[in-house]
Amino acid sequence: MTLLLGTAVPETGVMGTPASRAGSTARPSRPRLIASDVDGTILSPGGVVSARTRAAFRRAREAGTEVVFVTGRPIRWLGPLEEQLDHAGTVICSNGAVVWDMARREVVAAEAFRLEQALRLQEIIRALHPEAGFSSELVTGPHREPAFLRLHPGLPVEDQVVGPLSETLAPNAAVVKLLAISPALSAEEFHALVEPAVQGLAHVTYSDVTRLPLLELAVPGVTKARTLEKHAASLGIGASEVIAFGDMPNDLEMLSWAGEGYAMADGHPEALAAARFRAPACADDGVAQVLETVLAR
Repeated sequence: MTLLLGTAVPETGVMGTPASRAGSTARPSRPRLIASDVDGTILSPGGVVSARTRAAFRRAREAGTEVVFVTGRPIRWLGPLEEQLDHAGTVICSNGAVVWDMARREVVAAEAFRLEQALRLQEIIRALHPEAGFSSELVTGPHREPAFLRLHPGLPVEDQVVGPLSETLAPNAAVVKLLAISPALSAEEFHALVEPAVQGLAHVTYSDVTRLPLLELAVPGVTKARTLEKHAASLGIGASEVIAFGDMPNDLEMLSWAGEGYAMADGHPEALAAARFRAPACADDGVAQVLETVLAR
């Protein structure tokens, strides 16, 4: 496993501006790599991947197309990909901070905050919004503060460690994602408050805008797009040969980077603005509809 701690990478070169990319609508030939977000893109709120979507991904694999799932989920929540899609390849987790080999069940690479970096970010956010609750994701599992659990009820207990992060995290802890939740602000408002204050210290995004005002912070430069770009390059695949699907702000960079980026029709307005193409909604098997057409090229 490659573990990079506190590596600062300039957040440029991956995400083009939507306006500069919107003029082109020409689709490439059949892609060599399909990258898909999970929740709200292929996975319903009830946790189901439709039979039509499962069949579309199976046909893609049988045609020799590389399939990569790119999600904000941690490793321990990848069950639907294995159980419903029989996926045995690469999964990019935690918004790009972790690369997981499903077949070998091992971490290929991870980029993480050092303890002092994570605690500094917590300090900055708490000064801006004292009521916020915090949680940290390690490859080994979550460390959650009591305030976070009060604001995010119903989380599975799993192997979580509960208590102040400054006390429960070991000195050598590698925090792949820091989470902050607000009891009063919307996700958009919380992001607008925090992002300028941590610029250069973290990449800030969010994805669950309907239920929780939850921010997700990663090492600067770590996004779904950058990790996908690195994975594709390792296979000799360029952006123009990639088709990507997503629906939320944590998908923006990926949808802009891919040669053929599709936002789900019911996705967040920012995702719709970032992508050149639209796919029907998840409930309408949007990804499957697009792939059926793409694989027939």
